[in-house]
Amino acid sequence: MSTLEASLARFNGRRYHVYNDWIKLEHGGRLQKVSIDAGFTCPNRDGALGVGGCSFCNNEGFSPSYLRDERDITRQIDTGIAFMRRRYPKTQSFLAYFQSYSNTYDDLDKLKAIYAVALAHPAIEGIVIGTRPDCLPDATLDYLAELATRTMVELEIGIESCADDVLRECLRGHDFACTQDAIRRAAARGLFVTGHLLLGLPLETSATLISGARALAELPLDAMKFHQLQIVRNTRLANQYRAAPESLALLDPASYLDAVIDVLEYLPPSIKIQRLGSEVPPDVLVSPDWGMRLHKFPARLEARLQQRDTWQGRLFAG
Repeated sequence: MSTLEASLARFNGRRYHVYNDWIKLEHGGRLQKVSIDAGFTCPNRDGALGVGGCSFCNNEGFSPSYLRDERDITRQIDTGIAFMRRRYPKTQSFLAYFQSYSNTYDDLDKLKAIYAVALAHPAIEGIVIGTRPDCLPDATLDYLAELATRTMVELEIGIESCADDVLRECLRGHDFACTQDAIRRAAARGLFVTGHLLLGLPLETSATLISGARALAELPLDAMKFHQLQIVRNTRLANQYRAAPESLALLDPASYLDAVIDVLEYLPPSIKIQRLGSEVPPDVLVSPDWGMRLHKFPARLEARLQQRDTWQGRLFAG
């Protein structure tokens, strides 16, 4: 059996490891994530590290509309589940996805109380917690590890870039060493860790992206999410773009898919790919407008992988 044939067999006939395929095998069906805004902030907004957030950040662009006006967590879950059941009628299992800002950035007792509200919902079977690598003290990780013995827990860590100069340029407030440390400490406790990578940031190049992919391949990651850089209103990047559009080299769909593949080639086959991109509501998107819905990405990625005669893990040296 050739290396490609082995990969196709491992990936259910695809050229990369699809998270939803794995979930269906592990849990007997689809697990749908219901987004929650629990009112958290982050150290890059409240003055601990900075104010105004990262240069690209405005969570309004990445959160479902029902989160904008509703503060009650249980009602958010009810609304989200009703929406998901209309969109995915066969879905019966749901995870509470703490998505907006840094959802481990608070006193541990308060975190426990907030998570407990979501887990008390009868339709919720686990939680997904999005956060920054510099918001994961050992005590919080210890609690999440204990919680994972009783329910499904996924920890989503914003990597964004593996290059320190890129992180500095987007005012991230931490370096890649911080990310590596957070991922290793979380994984050492048995937590399921997803990394979030944002492609197309200023100063990111093909060389830094591939160097970063090699570094990611050495980390104990369970899954990855890819998002393309989109300029969203009320951000520093939006101000920069309006003043000098030529200063930001935004990716088009073809170059973005090639960037995703450049990373995939170095990732170990064990890493599940959760997302291939994101969609920002038209009323908050400044640029670029690809005119393409997210559900078209998987087929386009498969086609491009075939054109390049490659697959996830082809260059993985492990």
